[in-house]
Amino acid sequence: MRKLLAIAILFGALTITAQDKKDEPKEGWKKEGNISFLFNQSAFNNWLAGGTNNISGTLGLNYDFNYLRGDWTWDNKIIASYGLTKLRGQGAQKTDDRLEFNSIAGKKATNNWYYSAFFNFKTQMSSTDVGGVQQSHFFSPAYFQFGPGMLWKKSDNLKVNIAPATSKLVVLSSDLAPAFGVEAGESTRYELGASVSGYYKFTIMENVSVENIVNLYSNYLEDPQNIDLDYTVNIVMKINKYLSANLALQTIYDDNAFKGFQTREVFGLGVNYGF
Repeated sequence: MRKLLAIAILFGALTITAQDKKDEPKEGWKKEGNISFLFNQSAFNNWLAGGTNNISGTLGLNYDFNYLRGDWTWDNKIIASYGLTKLRGQGAQKTDDRLEFNSIAGKKATNNWYYSAFFNFKTQMSSTDVGGVQQSHFFSPAYFQFGPGMLWKKSDNLKVNIAPATSKLVVLSSDLAPAFGVEAGESTRYELGASVSGYYKFTIMENVSVENIVNLYSNYLEDPQNIDLDYTVNIVMKINKYLSANLALQTIYDDNAFKGFQTREVFGLGVNYGF
C-alpha cells in the first residue's frame, strides 16, 4: 500500500509542476472523441537484404464524456482498438485487441480533492490462439474493478484517483482455467486490494500531444508486494485535420497472467476523425 501511495504522490507532484494553466471548468456534459486508423505496409522485390511483404492496420476509438454540476464530477472514458497484420504466405494475425471502460464519480471535499467511487472494465473482442490452443475470447478473461476512494482532479486532463478498498473480479470461461489467476474448474476470481489510477494529457509543442494512462493494483489477499501495472502512452503528431503520425506504447505486469512484463508498440500513419 505504501508503494502505491508513493507512486501516486510522485505522479501528482510531477504533473502539478508540469501544468501551469488550469482549465476553466464549464458545467454540464463535455464530450470529445476520436476514431483513428493506423496503417503500415512493406513490399520487397528482388531485395537482396531480405524481407517479407506485409500489411497491417489498427482501428481505434478513444471517447470521453464527462459531467460537471456544482460539487459533483463524473468522468467516463471508452477505449477500443483492434489490429491485424498479414505476412505474405501466412494467415492474418491479431496485433491488438482491447475494450475498456472507465468511470469515476466524485463529490468535492476541498480544493481539488473529491470523495470518489470508480468502476473499471477490461476485456478483448475476439479469441486468441497460441499454437492451436485457445487462450482467450470475448469476455474471457474480463476484469472488473470498483471501490470508494479519493480523487485529486485539477482538470479533465490531469487527475489521480486513490482507492484503498478496491474489489477486483476476474471472469474466465471454466474451460480455459487454470489461467489468469482463476483456479481449475472455477470461472471467477475475487481480490480485495488498493488501486491507484492516473491520467495526464499535455501538449509538447504545436500539433504534438501526449496522453498518459496508468493503473496500479495491489491484492491484499495474496502477494500484495506484486503490484499489477498497466501503463499506456499515446503520442499524436498531427499533420493536418485528418492525418497524423501516431505512436502507442503499452506495458502490463500481472503475475497471475504472465510472469514478466508484457509490452506493445504500435506506430504508423493515422487517419483520424474527431467528434
